[in-house]
Amino acid sequence: MIMKAIYLCALLCCLVHCSTAAYVLQTNYSGNTFFNGWSFFTGGDPTHGYVNYVSQSQAQSEGLIHATDSSVFIGCDSTTVASGRGRNSVRITTNAVYNSGLFALDLTHMPEGCGTWPAFWMVGPDWPNNGEIDIIEGVNTQTADQTTLHTNQGCNMAGESSSLFTGHWGTTASGQPSTDCWVSDPNQYSNAGCGIIGTANSYGAPFNTQGGGVYAFEWTGTFMRGFYFPRSRIPADLVANKPNPSGWGTPYSYFTLGSACPSSKFKNNQIVINLTFCGDWAGNVFSSMCPGVGACNTFVQNNPGKFANAYWSINYLKVFQNQ
Repeated sequence: MIMKAIYLCALLCCLVHCSTAAYVLQTNYSGNTFFNGWSFFTGGDPTHGYVNYVSQSQAQSEGLIHATDSSVFIGCDSTTVASGRGRNSVRITTNAVYNSGLFALDLTHMPEGCGTWPAFWMVGPDWPNNGEIDIIEGVNTQTADQTTLHTNQGCNMAGESSSLFTGHWGTTASGQPSTDCWVSDPNQYSNAGCGIIGTANSYGAPFNTQGGGVYAFEWTGTFMRGFYFPRSRIPADLVANKPNPSGWGTPYSYFTLGSACPSSKFKNNQIVINLTFCGDWAGNVFSSMCPGVGACNTFVQNNPGKFANAYWSINYLKVFQNQ
């Protein structure tokens, strides 16, 4: 009878793609040494934002980044009328590459406000052929996070069971679920990918008002799933650096990797944290989300004080791997 119960538990775990291996802390990006493992991107914004990404030395001299023993600040210029490529900001990429893991980001604040487009994400080389995983992303006055996968052709989540996650799919122009991760799907918005919208108040101003929280994203060979925990509900095992996602309940986002979306679609991804403005997404929906304030680029250019709250405040980013 005992053996039968053990077998049934194991079978159930397989059916819902539970994690059974123990996770151990591999890298802790935090404190005064946070920026040691990152490179600063200074090129033109691939998403066509009104932004000027600056070097580490310039970011430090302008006060756009700083770190203490307990927290890390990553922000943008909020005192100067912008010119040239756009408002000064920061985009950083890990030197390390990843093909799986559990990624936990503890934030007390994320960028908010009209014109902003912040993201915490992962991307592989030769985009989109090695995948993109947007864990935290949103624009303007959005209040719920959107987690999205972007790939080349051949990754579709239309068959995903809605019982595996608490969020809901983003939609196409015709109101259908945006479940094709292929960036060039002709039936979806350009580069929409397959995106799941998460918990209410999990993004932007409401997230900041409640003191932030932790996003934990698990990537294995058979699935990806995202969890969001407000500050008062962060799991004790995660705090103790012994995370067990199988005991965390239903995630807000879930993506099966298999015949409909091979795991090979995601390889050698690096973590990125950035803040851009306007561009392909925030700019295109600016007039509807922020009515009556003019064009997005003009607003961002001429209202530096509106971006005093456009910053990341990070307690830690921890990467765990299976033991």
